[in-house]
Amino acid sequence: MCSLRRQGNIFVLTLTGAGEHRLNPTLIDAIKSSLLRVRAALPPPSVLITTAHGKFFSNGYDLAWSKSPDPVESDARGRLMVAKFKALVADFLSLPMPTIAAVNGHASAAGFVLALSHDYVLMRKDRGFLYMSELDIGLVIPRWFTAVIRCKIGSAAARRDVLLRSKKVTAEEAVAEGIVFSAHDGAEETLRAAVRLGEELEGRRWDGHVYGEIRMGLYSEIPEAIRLDGEMSGTASRL
Repeated sequence: MCSLRRQGNIFVLTLTGAGEHRLNPTLIDAIKSSLLRVRAALPPPSVLITTAHGKFFSNGYDLAWSKSPDPVESDARGRLMVAKFKALVADFLSLPMPTIAAVNGHASAAGFVLALSHDYVLMRKDRGFLYMSELDIGLVIPRWFTAVIRCKIGSAAARRDVLLRSKKVTAEEAVAEGIVFSAHDGAEETLRAAVRLGEELEGRRWDGHVYGEIRMGLYSEIPEAIRLDGEMSGTASRL
């Protein structure tokens, strides 16, 4: 499901395999386990990079996994998947170090939100797009997803296009709109660029606790939106 390797003071978390890296409880738990290893590492690492194998960074929630002939079971699965993903995003926001997403391919819906949960997003130019698919498939976008997008995409026009046009944003468009930090030729060069950025950030020797606290203050709207979303009812509001 995923692997974790250390390169100096940089950890590289990779979603493995050639699939879509759909976010179901098994994959989410594997990522969370890796984040626990990052937090426990001694001496502490200074930067985390997340990337993936294949043509997808992540194609969002595993909606097929959540469905069951029994409506009660289906609802329970959906609740579990969403609760685990909320906790994962909260974990990324609280990590005491800079985080970088090296987006190797398509990042859709919850997969897009996963990428935006990092401090920096780097993206390959030759394949893949960023896409909030909910409008096209008839699902309401959860308010906490909207909070992530509002915090991480500064342009009101870009937010409108992402949410109200379901625009499939290419790497070069995403750079121009301030959604991603930089775009690169191919997955390998994107990861190399992420490592170079990681080394630059690691060289600042920042206090991780201070860094994490500043990030939490900067994006305080997101944890609050996650909390409020937990008080809502209805499957459409969660998925």
